[in-house]
This record gives sequence, C-alpha cells and structure tokens, in this order.
Amino acid sequence: MRGISTRALRRALACMIAVPAVAALTACGAASGDSSTGSEGDADISFMLDWTPNTNHIGLYVAQQLGYYSAEHVSVDILPTAQAGAETSVENGVADIGFTTLSNVAAFNAQGSSLKFVFDLTQKPVARWCSLASRTDIKTPKDLDGKTFVSFGSAEQTAVVRQMIKSAGGTGKFQTATAGTNTFDTLTSGKGDFGGFYVTWENVESELNGPALNCFVASDWGVPGNPDQLGFAVKRSWLAKKGNAKALQRFLDATMKGYDYALKHPDKAADMLVSGAKEANLSSKLVHRSMEKIASQGYWTTSKGSTTLPGTTNMAQAQEYLEFQYKAGTYKDSQGKIGRTAPKATKLASNEYAKAAAKVAEQ
Repeated sequence: MRGISTRALRRALACMIAVPAVAALTACGAASGDSSTGSEGDADISFMLDWTPNTNHIGLYVAQQLGYYSAEHVSVDILPTAQAGAETSVENGVADIGFTTLSNVAAFNAQGSSLKFVFDLTQKPVARWCSLASRTDIKTPKDLDGKTFVSFGSAEQTAVVRQMIKSAGGTGKFQTATAGTNTFDTLTSGKGDFGGFYVTWENVESELNGPALNCFVASDWGVPGNPDQLGFAVKRSWLAKKGNAKALQRFLDATMKGYDYALKHPDKAADMLVSGAKEANLSSKLVHRSMEKIASQGYWTTSKGSTTLPGTTNMAQAQEYLEFQYKAGTYKDSQGKIGRTAPKATKLASNEYAKAAAKVAEQ
C-alpha cells in the first residue's frame, strides 16, 4: 500500500487548524499528489484564503467553475483560512500559495520567513477607517483622539490610525479593544468607537443592512503610498523546486482569467462564488453588490471601466508605504529589533508572473 502523500498531509494539517469547523469539514477531503508539476505535466496547487470567502477571492472560484484550471492542467484546492494565518501556513508548507498583503510579507520576512509576493489584486486603497454614522462627535480623524479602536492588535494598523489622527491635527493617542466576531456588533455595543473595514465588503454590507458608517481613507490623511496591496504569496524555497515556477505561472494564467471574467460579468461571477463557497453561506445580494462596486469603481485595475487586471505591484507606491511603516517601527525581527533599512518592495515582490499571465489573457 502506498503511503499518504505530502499533499494529503498538508491538507490534513490545514483541516486540523482551519476555522470555522464547518468550513473545514466541507472543504477538506481526500487528496493525492504533490504540489509540484507531475510527470504528465499536471500540477496540484493548494491555496489558503486569508478570511471567509468573499469577492477578493472570486477569481479562484470562477476559474474552477469555468474550467480555466483544467485547461492549464492545474488542480487547485482552496483551503479555508487557518488560525495560524495564510502566511504561516505557506511558510510551514501547509499551503503552496496564500492570500495576504505585501506589508504582511514584509513583516513576516523581518521575523525570518522567506515569502515572495507574486500577484497584486488591488490597485487602489480598499481599507476604510470608520465610526458609526450616528456618532456625530466624530467628523474627522482628529476626533478619533482618545477614542477606542476596535482592532486585532496589528502594529501596522496602529501606525496608520496614529498618522491619520496626527495629520488631522490630533495627538495620535487612542485605546484599543479586541474585535469580537463582528466589528459592527462591537461598535454598536459601545465597546469601541471606530474600526477598520473593507469598502468592497463590510461597507457594502453596511449599505445593505446597516448600521450606516462614517469612513476615512488613510491616503487622504497623511499615509503615503498604497497600504492595501492584497494578493498572493509563496515561499521562496517552494518556488525554487523543480516544476513549481511553471505550476505557479499556469495557476496565475487561469486565476487572472477568472478575475477578468468577474470584471466583465460581475453578476455571473457572483453566482459562481456563492455556489462555489456554499460552506460560507454567503449572501447573494452582498456578493452581487460587492462585485458591482468593484467593477464600476476599478479597485482591481489602473483605470476606471477596465475589465483587465494588471496583477502587478506598483513598486513606487509600495516602497512609500514600506518606508512609512518602517519608520513607525512595524517591521521587527524575532528579537524585537528594527532592521537597519526599510524592506525593499523590489525584493519582496515580483511582477514577472503577473505580466506573463496578463499576456496570456490578451490572447
């Protein structure tokens, strides 16, 4: 009898640490083969989400359902987010590719990880810093001074909020409260005064179901560059193994095609996400409205109305933000020390694979 494969072991580990349990039971089944390219040219890829399935991930579900992965001879397992996080899961070999941010890659690499950012989905800032609209005492970020920030304890978020407050004329001093299962609930309960949201998801939920929000964009209030470069990362040693670079390219070729389809056909793509991620019990109305906003506002593209993703990292914008976070002391090593220089965007990220995928999409 053949022993259980490395790939199956990775999936098993992902299932043990994944949350929520229902999602893990639904998504984790039997698997075989390794992540590298097989003898017949087929490739198996495991992809770990960063959060509950949402429109940030829609390209993967579209590519699966329209057969784009099959056409590239790639088999993709979408793993539910794990307590350890997508970054740690990729570093430890639980997943081949993970959804993350460029700044998270910088933070993890400062701690000793060796991750590489290979695809940038968002081309415009998507984070919003919001209070309930009913809080008439909060009109600008200056009014967040002395208030309570509903947070997950991120040094990066703290630096952003502090800069926004100072830029608006405040001192930058505030308290933090741990976010519960729902930031909206934490705010409405009075346990916090403001929190972080994504304009393409929670803000859409607010528009549909309330409560109404009053939001600020970090780049409008003194935070340089693009803080919200969301995309995919791999481990450098995984990428260096025979066949994996080609497997990654084929995966991105198909995935970018899936995202492009979603921009061209937002309603059809929304239906595919809802049906493809049944374990998440997504609101069809929320998914449809979210895709409408993404397509009409051009959050994934460099020009409004475009239906083609660049998928590339704007290195200049990235470096501005990395420099800002470095000066704020965000990127510390395992000993709690700050490096001599800021992380370099050109070393953390590569546009090679996205550019090649974009050319394939044009054909």
